[in-house]
Amino acid sequence: MSTATAPALGATSRSGVLDRVDARVQAAVPDRLARPVVAVAALATAASAFLAWAYSGSFPGNLTVYGYPGGAQVYVVVLAALTAVVAVVGPTPAGRRFLPAGTTGAVRVLSFGTVAIVLFTVAAIAVEGGGLVWVVWGGFLAVVLALLLLAAGRALRPDERRFRPGVHPAPVEFVVIGLVLGAALFAFVEALAIAEPPVFAAYAIAVATGVVAASRVGWGRVIGAMSGRHSGVTVTAAFLMAAAFPFTQGADNRWLNVAANIGIFATVAIGLNIVVGLAGLLDLGYIAFLGVGAYVGALLSGAAASTIGWHPPFLVIMLLGAASSALFGIIIGAPTLRLRGDYLAIVTLGFGEIFRITVNNLDGSSGPKITNGPNGIPGVPDLKMFGFDFGQPHTIFGVELGYFANYFFFELLLMVFVVIVFVRANASRIGRAWVAIREDETAAAAMGINTVRLKLLAFAGGATLAGMVGTVQAHVTSSVTPDQYQFINSAFLLAAVVLGGMGRVQGALLGSVLLLLLPEKFRFFADKQLLFFGLALVLMMRFRPEGLIPNARRAREFHEHDDEADALGAPPGAPVAHATKVDRL
Repeated sequence: MSTATAPALGATSRSGVLDRVDARVQAAVPDRLARPVVAVAALATAASAFLAWAYSGSFPGNLTVYGYPGGAQVYVVVLAALTAVVAVVGPTPAGRRFLPAGTTGAVRVLSFGTVAIVLFTVAAIAVEGGGLVWVVWGGFLAVVLALLLLAAGRALRPDERRFRPGVHPAPVEFVVIGLVLGAALFAFVEALAIAEPPVFAAYAIAVATGVVAASRVGWGRVIGAMSGRHSGVTVTAAFLMAAAFPFTQGADNRWLNVAANIGIFATVAIGLNIVVGLAGLLDLGYIAFLGVGAYVGALLSGAAASTIGWHPPFLVIMLLGAASSALFGIIIGAPTLRLRGDYLAIVTLGFGEIFRITVNNLDGSSGPKITNGPNGIPGVPDLKMFGFDFGQPHTIFGVELGYFANYFFFELLLMVFVVIVFVRANASRIGRAWVAIREDETAAAAMGINTVRLKLLAFAGGATLAGMVGTVQAHVTSSVTPDQYQFINSAFLLAAVVLGGMGRVQGALLGSVLLLLLPEKFRFFADKQLLFFGLALVLMMRFRPEGLIPNARRAREFHEHDDEADALGAPPGAPVAHATKVDRL
């Protein structure tokens, strides 16, 4: 291929439907009128939310009222108003200062989120009512205006500006980090308070839109730079915000129960991140290690259904659960040391199924009576340590907390320990060796790395953490049965790590929260949850394969070819754009 044809081919690779649409819309709307048109369309869309959208008041938010937005209409007003403000302020000196990365991308993201909420709400009204006849003319007007807003957003010329996040006084950056984490806690609590699934879906779209838009104007890089300079402060503040969550729920145990389960899931996901994210060993049977710890905890808990009469202190039980899981990790790791990729995944999947079938057969009929077979071990008593009963509500700082708050606080302490282990391992020579094995095992062995020992250590280390957490899970769920440790649970754990971002503690935490919270909020989709879960995975792999909070190295690896295509298609001397597919919105 001659070098003369390279730019043409590069340009062709970047062209698409959105590029052609942008070119036609920008040709139709003069540059000086683009932003005023966006502002007018945004304000008109916001005004349409003050009209009635539905004939029936039974739809969540009562969208039959004129002059007062309700339910999802509130989020349409907020996003549309933000779109107008960003479009108008963008070219001004204040906009260049506070929106340093440009505003075109943010306007397009905000307009896209507005359209998504309007279309979703109108479709939900039609589905619930049995047809579009249940949609009032105000709803159809909102759809038309939102689509016009989306088209107006495409008329904006790209104005992305390159900038370098500045350094501010440490106290100022501490305050900013605290405000961001406080806003995240507030958004999480507000999400839990929304009972109607359609309104929650609109809220989730609005929050996701706001986060992406903030990233597009440069705030993501600014906050990321601040948290990077003060990582210790950020982590400490994050755990303090998590510890403050039970105080927002008081004596209500419903969401505290969910939070306790999220704590277990997230802690186990961080342990899996050692195996998958650092060492690159695809383990599809990791849930079995959690099950080993849970059965050890249940059998030694003093439950009436336990077949073992010994009931040692819980700290001893935790050590035994961790040691048992580590032993199983070595047992499964030793025969698979020469396997890689898909073959390793198949073997670990088989180990997970072997564990489930084994504990299912240890019922005294098919085998020795140890686990009570399918009945499992019910009635696991509440945890008691140093005279503190985890099964009783307690009053802290004048606020009565439900008993699940006790487990949540204890899980936070375990999570701190697991995070310290992960971070220290990642920064150590062992962690760098794991990363080398993940990137190229043959090259790592050629450089003198003992791949056999380190892969076995990864299996054993991840299993140890899972077993330790499993002993706590037995008391949180109050029963342990084989059905809790099916393959689908291993798949969800792996999905939490991949969706959040492999190799990052924050990614595992975010992925765990999303995968446990969203199904709880969308219970009415019980028979279609796996369908939407699969669709989300496909979209993530297409638009953000590195995860929501990616490791910098993995992000560069996944978008290396995109950057090369941008460089080929760019004019001579133009800088290479570092953007993901989602930035094209």
